[in-house]
Amino acid sequence: MGEAIKIGITGLPNAGKTYALLKVIEMLEASELKVGGMITEPIMEDDKRVGFYVMDWATQEKQVFAHEDLESKFMVGDYGIDLTALENIGVKALRTAAAEAEVIVIDEVGKMEIECDSFVDAVKEALEADKPLLLTLHKKSRNPLLQDIRRRDDVRILEVTPVNRDLLPYKIVKIMQGEIW
Repeated sequence: MGEAIKIGITGLPNAGKTYALLKVIEMLEASELKVGGMITEPIMEDDKRVGFYVMDWATQEKQVFAHEDLESKFMVGDYGIDLTALENIGVKALRTAAAEAEVIVIDEVGKMEIECDSFVDAVKEALEADKPLLLTLHKKSRNPLLQDIRRRDDVRILEVTPVNRDLLPYKIVKIMQGEIW
């Protein structure tokens, strides 16, 4: 692994941000690196996305974080947001990864997640950790946290598209290994 390289993967919805991230994790774990952090996973019903789980990558523990049927004072689009699930699983996973993992992953820093103050704090802490970090970013959000991440000198932002989504994970691993920049 190179120095504490931090890479943000951005792209339009459904471009393949999470796909690219999962492929990179697979390659890193094949190299016997300990990866930790949080992943969001779609909840599908009849081939339609109806919500998201938040999952601790290391423990595989997950909870419903957003759902069409969830009653909540926090709404993003059609989804009610359960900030408690994000705190119990996501925030805890990020803090554990910052302390124990060799590589930290955050999927995703997006509209739903930034509603949670403790999540925002955990992302900032992970960015300050002296460890490689991979995160997926909402492409168009003007939220201050996302703008701060994009402006950081130590974060390289790469855009995933349907055209490059199969090759991008290999490029990311080479960057993380210090072979290219």
